[in-house]
Amino acid sequence: MQTLLIADDDPDLRLLLQTTLEDPAYRILEASDGESALHLVRQERPDVVILDRMMPKLDGLAVAQTVLADPAIRHIPLILLTALEPPTAIDVEPAPEVFAYLVKPFSPLQLLETVRQALDRTGTA
Repeated sequence: MQTLLIADDDPDLRLLLQTTLEDPAYRILEASDGESALHLVRQERPDVVILDRMMPKLDGLAVAQTVLADPAIRHIPLILLTALEPPTAIDVEPAPEVFAYLVKPFSPLQLLETVRQALDRTGTA
């Protein structure tokens, strides 16, 4: 079973993401802020992390930079959700190793395909 972490401060969007990704093959973890997300990444070592760009405590970009700087967890694919269209240089340049950026609103099929591609990259699909 693959573990996915959804980190977003909007409970409605977390529910939408969870519903979209609901599958017996996935265990889904949730975080409502960046600090909780980072704690879960370190504790649970999910197969893929989906991060909102704008969250309280630590934003998604800060979480991504912290994960990417840690050799123990930097292999975990990160998908960053952003309301900025297209993702700006401020989003992309500080964390170029982020697996994918999805612009809100995104299609559920786009999310599913991006998660599958990230799992393929890790060899856990």
